[in-house]
Amino acid sequence: WLKGLKPQSTQSDSAAMGKFIKAGRVVVLLQGRYAGKKAIVVKVFDDGSRARPFGHCLVAGVDKAPLKVTKRMSKKKITKRQRVKPFVKYTNYNHIMPTRYQVPAEVQPATLVTDQQMDTPDGRIEAKKYIKKLLQEKFLQPPADKSGKPSKDVIYLRKKLRF
Repeated sequence: WLKGLKPQSTQSDSAAMGKFIKAGRVVVLLQGRYAGKKAIVVKVFDDGSRARPFGHCLVAGVDKAPLKVTKRMSKKKITKRQRVKPFVKYTNYNHIMPTRYQVPAEVQPATLVTDQQMDTPDGRIEAKKYIKKLLQEKFLQPPADKSGKPSKDVIYLRKKLRF
């Protein structure tokens, strides 16, 4: 009964398909500590690297999304609820699911975190601080799309994934 089966995938199949996981794509992580969390692809390594010999990417994501705010809340409570907790990590392509959303070019995903920062714990902390500042700024004032409305991509990233 095994005669008619073809192998799952070959190298030529992946080469023929277009690359749609590029810097700026919003993805959902499927495995591990951040399963179900949304992230932005910062850098892709299609052919792998020496340390990780498989296709993977560097992602910066939202560990804890901002909560809903109402007029009745105090300023202190509002600032606390608008906080964002970011994360940065290398992720195997098998453990992410790309979405249709792509962050606007003005966010500049490539500048969020560098490989040198990922090498040291201090560099990771520094990167997270920068990402936190940027995401909080963009979540409060989402950049406008072509029609002048707030960008749906940033709004999608801001919301917690319901599952």
